Amino acid sequence: METTQEFLNITGLSHIYSYFDILMNLSLSIFLGLFISYVYKLTHKGVSYSQSFMLTIVFVTIIVAMVMMVIGNNIARAFALVGALSIIRFRTVVKDTKDTAYIFLALASGMAAGTSSYFLAMSGAAVTSIVAYLLYITNYGSIYSSEFILRFRLKTNESSIDQAYLKILKNFTKKTNLLHIEPSGDSLSSRLTFDVIMRKDLSPSEMSLELSKLDEITELVVVASEHDIDY
Repeated sequence: METTQEFLNITGLSHIYSYFDILMNLSLSIFLGLFISYVYKLTHKGVSYSQSFMLTIVFVTIIVAMVMMVIGNNIARAFALVGALSIIRFRTVVKDTKDTAYIFLALASGMAAGTSSYFLAMSGAAVTSIVAYLLYITNYGSIYSSEFILRFRLKTNESSIDQAYLKILKNFTKKTNLLHIEPSGDSLSSRLTFDVIMRKDLSPSEMSLELSKLDEITELVVVASEHDIDY
């Protein structure tokens, strides 16, 4: 029996973690995975939100913690796992580059939890999440502050092309930026796209109602873009 234990110790195949350590590491990885996924959901911007990505963050954190406990301090086992996991192919394209950062955070948290570095795992996840939330509420990196995207088709053969709709925009909006002009094939109309910030006491529905009354405007669309579109 002693000879068998000595062989396991020499080859690095003996258990490095006790049952209590394994349960602690897995419990912490579950907590960190849920915490990171919640921060991701709270600070997410754009239309590429996916529930499966939320679940992926949780699973990645737990699985990486397990992998780190399997590897332990055995280098040979680490290379064997790399070879085994290299057959996995992920074909899902990450739509938002920021999502990659959350995957790396889940990986790092799982690695820290799997090696029983509890303080590093919890403090690292907490500090990164605080930074992510601060960047979210300050809208860091945004060039323009956008609330709504206004799009409509304007008839260019009208004699009063430059007054009515501009007056309405001026009355209802605090700031207006022309983003896009797309002339039609017959040159009789153009599709205009504006980035607008509404006045506090006025609503986009009132503005769209006034614009729709103009004969030279058709295909009117107002899209809320405060959390969806960056320019």
